[in-house]
Amino acid sequence: MPSLTLTLLFELIGTIAFAISGAMTGLRKSFDLFGVIALGIITATGGGVVRDLLLDRTPPSAFVSPIYALVAAITAIATFLYALIRQKQGNRITKAFYRKALFYMDSIGLGIFTAVGCQTAFFLSGKNNFFLCVFCGMMTGVGGGLLRDMMTASLPDIFYRYVYAVASLIGGVLCTVLLRLGAYNAALYGTSVCVLLIRMLASRYNWSLPKVKEFKE
Repeated sequence: MPSLTLTLLFELIGTIAFAISGAMTGLRKSFDLFGVIALGIITATGGGVVRDLLLDRTPPSAFVSPIYALVAAITAIATFLYALIRQKQGNRITKAFYRKALFYMDSIGLGIFTAVGCQTAFFLSGKNNFFLCVFCGMMTGVGGGLLRDMMTASLPDIFYRYVYAVASLIGGVLCTVLLRLGAYNAALYGTSVCVLLIRMLASRYNWSLPKVKEFKE
């Protein structure tokens, strides 16, 4: 079994990253303080809720232990205050800063929650179900960002930008293989780094899946 302390630490890091991502999106959409907090919590916990429902784990862990919502709320408030202070100083957050912060926080959260999702499915019911582990890892990773984008009427990154879900799928395969080999801690570290690296390379070299750009009427 993996270290529970290490797993919790990774979960909290992922929670903070996704909460910043959600809060930054709320700020860009001119949400008030409550809206920023709500979006931060939903982004940070949404993927885990979707995963737990898929695994018939009720109530979901986000509602059993308040630490995740609490950490997400505190992070969202801190992000809001940071933006407010910058505004008071006449130094508003630029679109470039927003995009960079959103990218890195999304990538960190995606990697960590992909690993945590795979691990949760593996130990609950998926030791002999490779597909279940990978799918739960992906849903845990992308679920919060997907809910965030849907709630802010934005086209979700999962459908068009770089290799978002694909990075999670690759990380999920790596994580499940390592879990089956008994390398539990390496599964957390390796998956998180793998997904982050893929996202950074995709951004650097503008990787994306093929798509049809337009149709004639």
